[in-house]
Amino acid sequence: MGKKPRPRPQRLAEKLLQIRNAFGLSQSEMFWRLDIEKFTEMKRVSDFETGRSEPPLPVLLCYAKVAGVCVDVLIDDKIDLPNKIPARPKHS
Repeated sequence: MGKKPRPRPQRLAEKLLQIRNAFGLSQSEMFWRLDIEKFTEMKRVSDFETGRSEPPLPVLLCYAKVAGVCVDVLIDDKIDLPNKIPARPKHS
């Protein structure tokens, strides 16, 4: 294993914010909707949406489930979120 940091998705923060806005929720409401209190603190939602930090994998999975998308949609910068959220995942 090398010492270089792994590449980070450039659009992840933008997508997480889009998901919250699609539901019309505040950050604290999104935190409770995601049901992620066992993985992180409520104040971290802001960090995830601004790109100051990256959510843990279980949190990404929660975002994907709530949004009705597959995790690859969140982490692949080449894939856009669907126009309608929640969506229906193309695969499970």
